[in-house]
Amino acid sequence: MIAGICGIRPIANMPTDRLGVTTAAEIVGFDPTAHFEPRRLPMLDRVCQLALVAARQAMAGVEAADLAPNRRGVVLGAAIGQETFDSASRSLYADNAKRLPPMTVPRIMPSGPASHVSMEFGLRGPCFATASACASATHAIGLAFHMVRAGMLDLAVSGGSDASISLGFMKAWEALRVLSPDVCRPFSRDRAGLVIGEGAGVLVLEDWEHARDRGATIHAELAGFGMSADAGDLTAPDAAGAAQAIRAALADAGLAPEQVDYVNAHGTGTRLNDRTEVAALADVFGPHLKRMAVSSSKSMLGHCLNAGGALELLAAVLALREGMLPPTIGFREADPECDIDCVPNRARPGALNVAISNSFAFGGLNAVLVVKRVP
Repeated sequence: MIAGICGIRPIANMPTDRLGVTTAAEIVGFDPTAHFEPRRLPMLDRVCQLALVAARQAMAGVEAADLAPNRRGVVLGAAIGQETFDSASRSLYADNAKRLPPMTVPRIMPSGPASHVSMEFGLRGPCFATASACASATHAIGLAFHMVRAGMLDLAVSGGSDASISLGFMKAWEALRVLSPDVCRPFSRDRAGLVIGEGAGVLVLEDWEHARDRGATIHAELAGFGMSADAGDLTAPDAAGAAQAIRAALADAGLAPEQVDYVNAHGTGTRLNDRTEVAALADVFGPHLKRMAVSSSKSMLGHCLNAGGALELLAAVLALREGMLPPTIGFREADPECDIDCVPNRARPGALNVAISNSFAFGGLNAVLVVKRVP
């Protein structure tokens, strides 16, 4: 992201002759056999594979002896096994199959990634999935944060994964008429829509003292979580609802708006979402908005849906850790309705102490996380 490398390109993992939009932010060259034994693969949809690989990276260095199994849990964003769902539908309805593979249901179930992560690491505490469209991972991290802070867990593995770049799913998104024909240009006046992505982001959340005592590397402090519902339109965002979630997150963190240095925006690149989000930020931050950076990782990663909130929180954490603001690439023209510093096209250094990460989902489901730099 600091290099401004775009992950959006022509779709390579499936035929595109029936698609009107043929670009996405895919993971290209992923070889499941490099990560899993052949006997295990029949149980793992691609969305579970990505979640497990990310969880392994996040859990590197956490020793089994460090924590009691029942004090460790998993909260991930819910994500159906789209690859399995499409394959089963094709076999049943197009090929007239008389039976489906016996693991079809476990591979599709939205809690599958959470269950597999729990089994991978022997985490016997609370384990579940949260479903709130593209705010799912953010809600998952927020709930895990509250569980650790309340003393229910010493450690939580949390985040989300998504692998929905399939013919059926892409055709459904085309029907909404919100997809960009090429790239994602959040906040640019000529923005044309969002781009679907896939991926996984997983974090280890841990009580500060416990992490310190076991010598863990602490990348940032998760300080606050806020959520709200617009209770309005199913697909159109509402600035008041988004602002309510931002205020709730700052209140939870005990911070004033003027203390925020950076916002990793929801920033989908649609005309309505971007101007609504900027209106919400202006409502919360007022004149301070002019002194803040507000960038969108989706310009590089695409909209990774159930994984999006986790990947974007990771971007905010790394921005604090590295003192670098990730850019909004593809920006070409200022929009008077999006009058912000979106860190256009090039990353830049910044003195950062506090960042927030926004997720505003279909159904008017809003979730915001606040992170602080480790001194």
